[in-house]
Amino acid sequence: MDFSTLSLPLIGSRRLNKNKTAASYFYGASRATIRKVIMRIQLVAVLLFAFCCHISAASFSQTISLSERKAALATVLNKIEQQSGYDVFLQTELLAGSNKVTINIKNLSLGEALDEIFKGQPLTYSIVGRTIVLKSKPAASVVLGKIVDADTKEPLVGASVNVKGTTKATSTGLDGTFKIDVSGVENPVLAISYIGYVTKEMPLTGQTNLGEIGLKSSATGMSEVVVNGDVAIDRKTPVAVTTIGAQYIEEHLGTQDIPELLNIVPGVYATQQGGGYGDSRISIRGFSSAGGNGNVAYTINGIPVNDPESGGIYWSDFSGITDATSSIQVQRGLGASKVIVPSFGGTVNVTTRSTDTQPGGYIWQTIGSDGYEKTAVLISTGLNANGWAATFQGSRTMGNGDADGLNFLGYNYFFNLSKVLSPSQTLSFNLIGGNQTHGQRPEETIADYAQAPQGIRWNAELGVKDGQQVNPYNNFFSEPLFQLNHDWTINDKSSLSTVLYAIFGNGGGGGISGSIPRVSNFYSPLDYTAAEKANATNPDGSALTYLYASHDNTSWYGLRSTYKTLLGKYITLQAGIDLRYYYGIHYETPTDLLGANYVLDQYGGSAAQGTAGGNINDPTHLAVVGDKISYYNEDYVESESAFAQAEYSKKNFTAFVTLTGADNGQKRSDFFNYLNSDPLQTTPYVFYSSYQAKGGANYNINSQMNLYANIGYLTKPPYYETVFENFTNQINKGAVDEKLFSYELGYGFKTSQFTAKVDLYRTAYKDRTDNSSFYDAVTNQLYSANVTGVDELHQGAEIVLQWRPIKELMFRGMASLGDYHYTNNPGPVQVYDSQEKPVGQPIPKIYLDNEKIGDAPQTTASLSTDITLLPQLTVGATYNFFGNYTANVPFQDYTQANLHPYKVPDYSLLALNGVWRFKMAGFDASLIGTVTNLLNSKYISDATDNGATGLASNAEVYYGLGRVFTTGLKVKF
Repeated sequence: MDFSTLSLPLIGSRRLNKNKTAASYFYGASRATIRKVIMRIQLVAVLLFAFCCHISAASFSQTISLSERKAALATVLNKIEQQSGYDVFLQTELLAGSNKVTINIKNLSLGEALDEIFKGQPLTYSIVGRTIVLKSKPAASVVLGKIVDADTKEPLVGASVNVKGTTKATSTGLDGTFKIDVSGVENPVLAISYIGYVTKEMPLTGQTNLGEIGLKSSATGMSEVVVNGDVAIDRKTPVAVTTIGAQYIEEHLGTQDIPELLNIVPGVYATQQGGGYGDSRISIRGFSSAGGNGNVAYTINGIPVNDPESGGIYWSDFSGITDATSSIQVQRGLGASKVIVPSFGGTVNVTTRSTDTQPGGYIWQTIGSDGYEKTAVLISTGLNANGWAATFQGSRTMGNGDADGLNFLGYNYFFNLSKVLSPSQTLSFNLIGGNQTHGQRPEETIADYAQAPQGIRWNAELGVKDGQQVNPYNNFFSEPLFQLNHDWTINDKSSLSTVLYAIFGNGGGGGISGSIPRVSNFYSPLDYTAAEKANATNPDGSALTYLYASHDNTSWYGLRSTYKTLLGKYITLQAGIDLRYYYGIHYETPTDLLGANYVLDQYGGSAAQGTAGGNINDPTHLAVVGDKISYYNEDYVESESAFAQAEYSKKNFTAFVTLTGADNGQKRSDFFNYLNSDPLQTTPYVFYSSYQAKGGANYNINSQMNLYANIGYLTKPPYYETVFENFTNQINKGAVDEKLFSYELGYGFKTSQFTAKVDLYRTAYKDRTDNSSFYDAVTNQLYSANVTGVDELHQGAEIVLQWRPIKELMFRGMASLGDYHYTNNPGPVQVYDSQEKPVGQPIPKIYLDNEKIGDAPQTTASLSTDITLLPQLTVGATYNFFGNYTANVPFQDYTQANLHPYKVPDYSLLALNGVWRFKMAGFDASLIGTVTNLLNSKYISDATDNGATGLASNAEVYYGLGRVFTTGLKVKF
C-alpha cells in the first residue's frame, strides 16, 4: 500500500508535515491521552499476534487429502495451495520436464503429501516460511574406483566401500572395481575395508574417478574381520594361511571341485578319487578328510559342515558353492578357529558373497569334455533406500562324467536377503545348497586296469538292462543350509555377531545285492536282464539279486555367538558360545527287485558284535521297494562349547591366547538289532569332554619382513563309529579323546614385486583310533578289528613364493617337504569273524612304528604363471608335482614286522587357463577356458594296499582323470 496518496490531516487551512507536524500534534496531546492510545495499540498488537499464531498453527497442522490420476504437476500443486494456504514458487520451465501424478492420499501432513507427490519427479522442494519452493534435483554424484593389494596390485574382490555415517555402501566386483552414489552427502568420506587388510578412509573433494586404491595388509591394529568365520589375517594372525579369491576361482575352476583348486597350496593333496561329481577328497599335512577319521575341517561362513558322525567331508553336497564364493582360505596346522572342529590337519574356510549393494548380475554358460554343460545365473537387486538387498544365484550342471557310468546332474542355489536395520546393525539370511545325483565306481587293481579295453575309464560295476546303461553305484543327495546372521556394532569398541543355522540332508547311495553275470568277459557290462530271468525262475518268488540304496536323513541345528570388545588401547577380547545338535536316520531299502516279488530280509545279525543282517523284530520280513531292510538306526550328536580369545596388538607386535572347552554327547537307537521290548535298543548319551589351548605371536620386523610362531594342545572326541562298536549299541570302553600337540615357526618377506613365506612345523597326534570291518577274499569272511592308541608324527617345511617382475607377468611357486610316520606299536588287538567269534588269540601288537602314513604324497611342488598379453587377454599355466607317496594300509594289516606299503609312482600334471574380457552389446563379458592334465598323463591318484604287501599287483587304485577342457562365456549386467 502506498501511503503517499492519502490526505494529510489539516490544522486550520494548512497541511501537516508528514513527519514533524504529525509528531508535534501527537506529542502535543495530554499525557493521559497518550497513555490511553499506547495501551490500546499494545492490546491490538497482542491480539493481532495471537491471531496470527492461531492462523499459522492452523496452517501447519492442515492435513491434505488428494485423489488424482495422471494429473499435471501444476494442477496438483494448485490444489495443495488451496488446502494448505501455502504459496508455491517455481520457474515455469521446471514444469516442462515433470511427470504426471497419480496419487490417492487422505489426511497426510503437508510434508508427507509433498513427499508422495514428488516421488519419481525430476524436481524436489523446500519450504521457506509459508512458501513451497520448487527446484531441480541435484545430479547424482557417482564415484568410481578400483581396490587392489597395495603391494601385489592384485584386485581385491568383495572389498566393502561405505560412505561414512550413512547406509550407502557397495562392494567391489571380480576386477576390483566399484561405483557408489555419494549425492546428498556433505563432505563425503569413503571407508574401504577388506578381510586381512587395514581399513582406509578417503575424504572426497569432488573427484569422480579415484583410480587404483591400494590397501595394505594388516600389520597393526584390528581390521574388519568376519568374526564367525575365524579368518586369518596376513602379517597378523600367526598361522600358515593361503587365500584364493573369486577371480582365481573363476579363471581356474573348470570341472573341478574346491579341493582340486587347492593343490597349489603347500601340504595339500586333493584328488577326485573315482571321478564322480563332487567325490573329491583332500589331505593337509598328511591328515585326511575321509570319513571315519576326518581331520580336515570344512566351514562355510564359519559354520562347520563336516559329517558330525564321521568327520568326513562330502563336497558334492555343496559342489556349486564356488559360483557364490568370494574367497577360499586354507589354514594349515592349528589355524585360527576358536571352536572345536576336526581341524588337526587344517581348515578350509569358504566365504560366500556378502550383500550386493549395487543391482546387477551375470549369465554364465560353460561346456566341456564328456558332455559337460553348466548354466549359471546371478541376479542382485542392490541396496534400496529402505536398507533391503537380495541376491539369487542358481546353476544347473550335467555331463557324462570322466569315466564310464559317471553321469551326473546337479542343481545348486544361493540366496541372500539382507536388511540394514541401522548404521550399526545388519540382519542377513542365507540359503545355500544343491540337489544332485551322480554315478560312482570302486577302486580296482592295477593288473585289471592294464587289461581293460576301456583303459583308465573302466568301471567294473557298469551294467546294461533292456539295452540301457545301468550303474547302481550312485549317489543322490540334497542338503540345504539355512543361515541367519545378526551383526551389531555396539559402539566404537564392542560388537556382537550371532549366527543361527540349520542343515537338512536327504539322500544316499546305491548298490547291488547278489550275483550278476556279465554279458561276456570280465570287462563287459553286468547283465541285469539275465538277473531278471534268474529271479523269475526262483520258486519262492524272492529276489536272488536286487538293487538297493542306503538312505541318510539328517537334521543339524546350531547357534554361534561371538562378543568382541577392546580393553584399553591394545587388548581385544573375544568370547562366545557354540551350540550344535545333530539327528540322523540311517536305513537301507530295495530300489529295484529285478522282476522278483520281494526281498527275503532274514535276520542274521548280532547285537553283541554287530554283524548287520535284517530285523530281529521281523526276522522273515518279505520286503518290497521302499521298505527298510538290513539295518535301521538313529544317531544323535550334540555339543556345547564356550571359547575366549585375548589378543594383544601394539605397533608391530601381535600375540593371542585362545581357550575352548566343550562337552560332546553321542547316543544311538538301533531298531533292527534289538527287540522293541529291549531297553538296550536306545543307549544313553555317552559324553566326552574336550578342550583346546593355543597361542601365538607375530612380529613385523619392518614393512617387508615378519616372524611368527604358534603352539597348541588340542583334544577332540572320538567319532561315532569308534564309540559304538561295529554299528551296534555296544559302547567301546577303550574310546578316548584324540589329542594333538603342535608348534610352528614362520617367516614372511613381502615387497611390491616379490613375496616369500617359509613355515616349519611339528605335530604329534596321539590316541588315534580305527574301528573297521574288512573282507578276506581267501576265506570269504567278514572280519572286524578295533585298533586304539595309535600315535603319529607330522612334521615338515613349506615355502611359498610370488614374483611380479612387471605388471603384466606373475609367477607363483610352492614346495612342501613332509615327514609323516607312525611312532608306536599299539596293541593288543582282537580280530572277530562274521559270527562275532574271536579269531585266534589277540594280536599282541600292530607293527606301525616308523612306517609312513599313506594316502597322501609327502613331497609336493607347484609353479604357475599368469601373463597379460593384452589388456583384455590373460593366459596362465600351472605345473604340479607329487612324490614320496605310499598307499593307504588299514592298521590291522600290519600284523608282523617289516611290512611296508606300496609306493605310488611320482607324477606331475600341467594345466592351462585363459580369459579374454570384452564388451558384448554394451555389457562386460568374459570368455574363459581351462585345460587340466594337458599332456594326458596316466597316473595313480589314490591307492590302497590291503595286507601291506608293498606290491603293485596287490594295490587297488584309482587312476587320475585324463585331459579335460572347458570353455565358458560369462556376461555381466
